[in-house]
Amino acid sequence: MSGKKKKRRHRIVLRWGFKLLFALLILSILPILLLRFINPPFTITTAYSWVRNMGNARNYMPHKMWRPLTEISPHLRRAALAGEDQRFLSHSGFDFVEMNQAIRDMFLKKGIRGASTITMQTARTLFLWPERSWLRKAIEAYCAFFMELLWTKERILEVYLNTVDWGDGIMGAEAASRRYFHVPSARLTRAQAALLSAILPSPHRWSPTNPNIQVLKRKKRILKDMAKMPLLGLAQALIQSV
Repeated sequence: MSGKKKKRRHRIVLRWGFKLLFALLILSILPILLLRFINPPFTITTAYSWVRNMGNARNYMPHKMWRPLTEISPHLRRAALAGEDQRFLSHSGFDFVEMNQAIRDMFLKKGIRGASTITMQTARTLFLWPERSWLRKAIEAYCAFFMELLWTKERILEVYLNTVDWGDGIMGAEAASRRYFHVPSARLTRAQAALLSAILPSPHRWSPTNPNIQVLKRKKRILKDMAKMPLLGLAQALIQSV
């Protein structure tokens, strides 16, 4: 085969390779773009759990009720940021301050702690399987990058609060508020909101209605930090504090 034919074949392969990569990029971004405007009917996390347990008599599809961000208590909006992602407005999906601290704690043998932002947690819930792996972490970072690029911070927090796992069969703020405190999410008090945020690291072991010492310590810290957190969604509607 002549040199010209080899070069032409290489160019064809490269051209089709770039076309394939571009198509994969568009296909991967499209669901993220659509969910900026459309509320997700389900998440990959809940679908995965349902499929795994569909042979059991118990119904594992979580109870959920979607609420716009401005219909969720301002206390809970602030408490979620205070407890999970205090630099939410200043980062672009990745909190490198928390990441550095987590790495340092690991090397100092102070234990392993999470450094995931609200954006990363939302990406994980919406698009990824629950088992931990480096592949899942890489895809999570990829999705978080494009969510920050294509969504507003208000939309990210709204989707997070409506899809986060708050215990066995409980998904989102409205379901959690009604299950634990028998009130709509718009009427949560500061203390109730702080308790709901306090259990998020381990919602299947911790309870906001029967808090252990760890939950009470987190609640105290969250209540202290809530005053420093922004109230996202305020420009769209004002919700009276309870």
